[in-house]
Amino acid sequence: GYQWYWGYEYPDNGDISLISNMVEDADLEPGQPRLFAADEAMVVPVDTTVRVIVTAADVIHAFAVPQFGVKVDAIPGRLNETWFRAEKTGMYYGQCSELCGTRHAFMPINVRVVTQEEFEQWTEQQQADAGSGGNIKVAEVAGAEAR
Repeated sequence: GYQWYWGYEYPDNGDISLISNMVEDADLEPGQPRLFAADEAMVVPVDTTVRVIVTAADVIHAFAVPQFGVKVDAIPGRLNETWFRAEKTGMYYGQCSELCGTRHAFMPINVRVVTQEEFEQWTEQQQADAGSGGNIKVAEVAGAEAR
């Protein structure tokens, strides 16, 4: 967790790294929920136990996805661990559940659960993107820090 966005890393899948910011009202697409849509989702395969290790870079945050029964504190300098297993594909929503500053309410979590085949295709695409300059867009990180 960062003030005020999430970073996701997949060390077991070729060191994939993503930065996930809330989609601003002006940029929402039809069907995207206001204050819950993120520009990058955590992508996981269905019927797979997903181990989540959390920390924070600045202040205490909390990674919470109620539909999975997951809520764990992200504390600077410490690692906390939880897990979930999604049994249906689809998009699941959560958000930071620790008062972490002025933009606390604008830290959504999107977990996109896909088939194993779709997950493999996604990881291949992320690795290809990383080879051409990386997935973490410096402008996005700088924009998030400016907020």
